[in-house]
Amino acid sequence: MSGDEELAKDLGPLAALTIGVGTMIGAGIFVLPGDAISDAGSFAVLSFVLGGGIALLTAFSASELGTAMPKSGGAYYYVNQALGPLFGSIAGWANWMGLAFASAFYMVGFGRYVANIAGFSGGIDLVVVTFPYVKVVGLAAAALFVMVNYVGAKETGRLQNVIVVLLVAILAVFTVFGSLQSDVSNLPAAKGVSQMMTTTGLIFVSYLGFVQITSVAEEIKKPGKNLPRAVIGSVLLVTVIYALVLVVMSAAVPQGFIAGLPDGEIAVVQVGVEILGPLMGIALLFGGLLATASSANASILASSRINFAMGRDRIVTPDLNEIHPRFGTPYRAIGITGLCILAFIVLADVNTLATLGSVLHLVIYALLNVALIVMREADVPDYEPSYRVPLYPITPIVGALTSLALIVFIEPFVVLIGGGFVAFAAAWYLFYARSRTTQQGALTDFILNRADEMPDEVVDAAVSVQPDGGDYRVMVALANPESEHDLISLGAAIAKQRDGTLVAVHNVYVPDQTSLEEGAERIDQIDPGAKDLIDSAREDAETFGVDVETHTVVSHKGFEEVFDAAGTYDIDLSIIGWGETERSRIEMGLDEVTDSIPCDFLVLKDRGFDPERILVPTAGGPDSELSAMVARHLADEYGSTVTLLHVDDDRAAGEEFLEEWASANGLMDAELRVESGDVEAAIERAAQDASMVVIGATEEGLLSRLIGGSLIMDVVEDVDCSVLLAEKARKRSLRERLFGIDQE
Repeated sequence: MSGDEELAKDLGPLAALTIGVGTMIGAGIFVLPGDAISDAGSFAVLSFVLGGGIALLTAFSASELGTAMPKSGGAYYYVNQALGPLFGSIAGWANWMGLAFASAFYMVGFGRYVANIAGFSGGIDLVVVTFPYVKVVGLAAAALFVMVNYVGAKETGRLQNVIVVLLVAILAVFTVFGSLQSDVSNLPAAKGVSQMMTTTGLIFVSYLGFVQITSVAEEIKKPGKNLPRAVIGSVLLVTVIYALVLVVMSAAVPQGFIAGLPDGEIAVVQVGVEILGPLMGIALLFGGLLATASSANASILASSRINFAMGRDRIVTPDLNEIHPRFGTPYRAIGITGLCILAFIVLADVNTLATLGSVLHLVIYALLNVALIVMREADVPDYEPSYRVPLYPITPIVGALTSLALIVFIEPFVVLIGGGFVAFAAAWYLFYARSRTTQQGALTDFILNRADEMPDEVVDAAVSVQPDGGDYRVMVALANPESEHDLISLGAAIAKQRDGTLVAVHNVYVPDQTSLEEGAERIDQIDPGAKDLIDSAREDAETFGVDVETHTVVSHKGFEEVFDAAGTYDIDLSIIGWGETERSRIEMGLDEVTDSIPCDFLVLKDRGFDPERILVPTAGGPDSELSAMVARHLADEYGSTVTLLHVDDDRAAGEEFLEEWASANGLMDAELRVESGDVEAAIERAAQDASMVVIGATEEGLLSRLIGGSLIMDVVEDVDCSVLLAEKARKRSLRERLFGIDQE
């Protein structure tokens, strides 16, 4: 049985459609129609139709990308994969802040509905200004919903479905009965194309969220058919509903009715009262409360998923995604998003909030359409969508251009603020994320692989924004003065080949009965050799000409502190020694190890550091890839000879495997050796000619290796030369870490 896990495909086409409709039937249609009709007249209907049309073009692209890359992060993930982390940073920040602006808009809308129900007017008199009660309620509601997400409410999917059904039912009743009283002569005069386009920018916030359906693509039955139907169908259905509501609001009441409403009155509610009486008004008030509340909650929830995806790619610090030990929620991301929402409520009016949400999402949708074109034209090997955009490339080109064109008609001040966020996101990448992220987009790969055919300016631009992954950091955990020189020689050689930094860390263990402050003051008494050990490590490392950091950590932890230090110092590769008591020391750290190791690890069983003749046994796999990387760097540093060993009773197949593996791992000059029979015996025979064995940890579990014994442990004990055990960082379940991954 394979260790891979799959999500159950239990979302049918109707359930997926409900998700799409639920993300859009929200605050926009309950808050903005009055302003839209006042600003554009009868063209307000066309504004909603045009907004739906622009959304529909992007829905086509989102559907194809969703069937090809069903990953958490939605539009951000697609843009990052296709266009690279510079544009990924722009898309991620735009999505994050766009949702925060939208959430603030929803909460101010919620405040309007509460104020109407409670009869509030005016506000709280502050020193200079009067702060409206609408915003007071909005702030309180926003704080409540942020707290709900912070502590982690139970699954509310079914409740969301009920809310969607209620909202559609309320709007359907309003539309049907309102149409019976509609009269074409009541339609207000059209205000002109320019006003219509400006209004489209205002109401576009009503179409946010349909891309979120792609985040659950792995759970949809027959996603190749049902995902596009859900994404595209939800946009079409919502556009029809919006258009009908606007027609009724425009034609069912006399001309000038909406324009003459007092400030603070909600147009859709007053129209409902006018045409169907107080009962309809109550229903619309109730619907507006549900819509604004559910929209805000969904936006706050979605923002944490974007933060997770950005943290995973190191566009923002992964620490932002830290999970609360009690509530199990990404509390830092939710808290920061909540503070932004509260600030936006205070600083901006409802129309500015809505329009800023629209501007930032229009930028995302333009990038998403471009991402589709890049994925098609770059001929990415793993890009295999089960749905294809119709009329390619016309559809995504028009989708990108119309998204950007609509921004031109939005109020310049709002566009300037949106542009400021885009500029900030680009600067964030160049000055922060570029030195940390390693993900390179398909566009950069496409350009650099064809550098000879491309204009120099294009190649230079691609190179200038390439992620460099930052300084490669190798940590050596020091404990024994006798092994210090060999561990530092190994770590410094790798750091030098990677143009990186060597970080020497010595942990001074302090009993729980002694405070860390007291321990820090008495290091010389607790660990008399600590200073000499660190000084020797620095001197040895400096002979290699690499940058060196040294840290003495005072801790109540023993071996486990190695894992904490790896995270604290942003380590890529950790090296530890395998002492006489290593098994017990590792078992002390089981709580850490069985979760997931924070970086790549090397464990050296030191019988004299001699990298002259290196043996690398391999059967493939990520740990063997780390073994190959280490062997390659040692060979480059010391001129080592490298022998690759593969055990296979079919010699021809074994040789073919080794040739391919050596080529893929940059060891084309290595000697290839194929043995048959017992794996352990083959390694022992080959090790007789080696001065060092570098071997991957395999998929065998930690407890199996430590307690039950394993090939790895036997090799460590039985060969005469030094052995280097390599294990790559990767997420595995507790069961997998303890007992290994089942093999078929």
